[in-house]
Amino acid sequence: MSFPRWMPLVRRVGSLGSVAILAAGLASAQSSASIDPARSAGDSSSNESSSLMLAGSVAPEGSAALPSAPSPAASSAAGQGGRGWKSNVASKYALEFGGGLSAPTDKTYITWGGQFTVGAGVNFSKRLALLAEYQFMDNKLPGALIAQTGANGGHAHIWSLTLDPVISLFPKSSHDVYVTGGGGFYRKVTSFTDPVESYYCDYYYGYCTVGTVNQVVGHFSSNQGGFNIGGGYQHRMGGMYQDSKMKLFVEARYVDVLTPAVIGITPSGLGVTTVAAGTKLIPISVGVRW
Repeated sequence: MSFPRWMPLVRRVGSLGSVAILAAGLASAQSSASIDPARSAGDSSSNESSSLMLAGSVAPEGSAALPSAPSPAASSAAGQGGRGWKSNVASKYALEFGGGLSAPTDKTYITWGGQFTVGAGVNFSKRLALLAEYQFMDNKLPGALIAQTGANGGHAHIWSLTLDPVISLFPKSSHDVYVTGGGGFYRKVTSFTDPVESYYCDYYYGYCTVGTVNQVVGHFSSNQGGFNIGGGYQHRMGGMYQDSKMKLFVEARYVDVLTPAVIGITPSGLGVTTVAAGTKLIPISVGVRW
């Protein structure tokens, strides 16, 4: 059987059409499989946002997505750390204020009186402090010494500036015992007095009157060294947060002022006076220390 002459042409066209359709299908499949970069980035950020929203809804208070705020305890600890250096510096300083009686060891040349002490220094530790102390003692003179001069009264004033360590024996206890002592500069002035008339006016009530006051009529003085030694009891105050540095104390010391002897002098034209060398006293103090 013979085919028309155009049949081979039809077959060629059909084969070419099949190839074209197949090629178009493959191109379409490749195009759908590839992804646009911009669209991919958008989809990626969208997916990440969705993931974050999902994590925030699952985790309590969104703790998985956001950093947690510092706790009050941590903030308090940080605040205390910021003030730590100030507290440490303040704890290095030492202060004290005290006063009380001044008792003689021998009443031949000096008798009872009063005294006060102030001090400042450094706390090297809870066990050891070093204080620079100023003390003033005001003691009366015995009648026999006053009679030698022919005066009616008298007193002895002693100023001192000393350097004194304070050593705590029980530094961790609220009931502490300590020892102290030191030495330095002492000045003693012995004065004799007589009453003199004094004219006094009270301008508030509008009247004037005549009275008497004790006036110094003679004295002698000396500058010398001296030393002291003693001890006491102190109670450490706890404070609201058990951080108080304040301590209440009571103490007694033996003070030896190395005064020279006074033999056969006439203070300011008064009678002949004799005083033995050395002035020994026992000041008893009650006070507060930091």
